[in-house]
Amino acid sequence: MVSGTTPTREDYYRALAQVLPEDALVVTSLGNASYLWAVIQDRAENFYVEDAMGLALPLAIGLAVAQPDRQVIVVQGDGGMLMHMGSLVTAGAVAPPNLTILLIDNGVHGASGGQALTSTSLDYTALSKAAGLEATSIDQPGIFAAELQTAIDSAQASLLTLKTAPDLDVVVPPEPFDPVLIKRRFESAIGVERYVHGTFAT
Repeated sequence: MVSGTTPTREDYYRALAQVLPEDALVVTSLGNASYLWAVIQDRAENFYVEDAMGLALPLAIGLAVAQPDRQVIVVQGDGGMLMHMGSLVTAGAVAPPNLTILLIDNGVHGASGGQALTSTSLDYTALSKAAGLEATSIDQPGIFAAELQTAIDSAQASLLTLKTAPDLDVVVPPEPFDPVLIKRRFESAIGVERYVHGTFAT
């Protein structure tokens, strides 16, 4: 399926907002992955990862295991995936049935300035299938909603590779991110008590 122009992240995000289950948990990686999603659909059930490149997927795997009754959707860039490819294998091994990975395949490290990836020819869909995930490649936002719904309904750990144009202009979120407030808001949304390390509990 080849379209005339490469879709943007915003194209996919607007489609995601239309079909996102009301109680789904969304984890987004750093930079525009989080900033743009906050512009389009800021909600307490979003966890915006800041300053931890490549770690959105590991967090989402744990979250899916801990919250088995809720859909967990994670947005991870191809650059971040290359930095922590082991997390893809872990996702396939653990295979939480409520986990859907949206891989932004734009060929660059967008959050650090747009440097080209060391390899732009990797087939992330094939890699994901080899790791044990259900996987599909998409290059048209018009079919994305249906494919996402299929992934959710399949009750299998799934990955959708989204071919996307680089978006290097930094999006300004509705308000500056405060990691502590994001964490506390999210903890409240998933119904867990605030965690305080024993060192600081007195």
